[in-house]
Amino acid sequence: MSTLFDHPDHSLYSNGMTFLRCPMVQNITAIDADVVVLGLPFDMATSGRPGARLGPDAIRRASVHLAWEGTKYPWTFPLFEHLKVTDAGDFTYPVGDAEYFTAQLEQAASKILSQGKTLLGLGGDHFVTLPLLRAHEKQHGKMALVHFDAHTDTYSNGSRYDHGTMFYHAPMEGLIDLEHSIQIGIRTDFDQSKHGFAVIDAMQANDLSANDIAAQIIARVGDLPVYLTFDIDCLDPAFAPGTGTPVCGGLTSDKVLKILRALKGINMVGMDVVEVSPAYDQSEVTAIAAATIAHELLHLWAYKNKY
Repeated sequence: MSTLFDHPDHSLYSNGMTFLRCPMVQNITAIDADVVVLGLPFDMATSGRPGARLGPDAIRRASVHLAWEGTKYPWTFPLFEHLKVTDAGDFTYPVGDAEYFTAQLEQAASKILSQGKTLLGLGGDHFVTLPLLRAHEKQHGKMALVHFDAHTDTYSNGSRYDHGTMFYHAPMEGLIDLEHSIQIGIRTDFDQSKHGFAVIDAMQANDLSANDIAAQIIARVGDLPVYLTFDIDCLDPAFAPGTGTPVCGGLTSDKVLKILRALKGINMVGMDVVEVSPAYDQSEVTAIAAATIAHELLHLWAYKNKY
């Protein structure tokens, strides 16, 4: 039996409950579900405040507050009547071994995706998206990336394991199509002369309507398979203080949820929510925001594929 729990150190970051109280699966070679939730307790690539390795547990615990609502307002269908979700727990790895984590996460994700399942990753720092993209590209080919963040993460001067370099490497590796990829909420410096992504920066996003932003995203990605990655610091620190690199001037949680709901119909094949660092959270507001965003992504996937 192939599991995610082979390494003896797994108890260090093991989760206390499942996402939205969904059933847990340990045998990843025989999954009976449409979507698999996978915790990614990794923060060795962070450049700011640490602690995102505890993010998956915090998101799961916050998701309990959402589990009671059979039909989540304003969606009009009961999610779990149309979608089967299982939680595979946290991916485990030898403490401090970023190389092992990167290679083995790609392999574990590939095993899940090869069964025709969709993966929802819970980070962890944003570096986790790179091995996930590698696994998804094997299954779906080159994808469009929809990226919510305060930072572009396209910087070329980082190390091999750096949460600011994933989207510098991803297009170079042929994982994503820059001409069909877009970043929303950016409000830190980047080289605009060499930037292949479309960008709706935070100032623009705060002035535009959610429907206008969604329309730009939909037009950009077209009918390509879409990987959607959400760095919680896309939100203003007023709505998400519990993150490693907070930046003022971000989006509200209300605006983000409206944008996501307006993306109905995109061909989303993979998704993650990352960079929750609970040590800096206040009253679990960041974890609740992250759990709610992940919940919305499940509705978005179900609307396209099941409803």
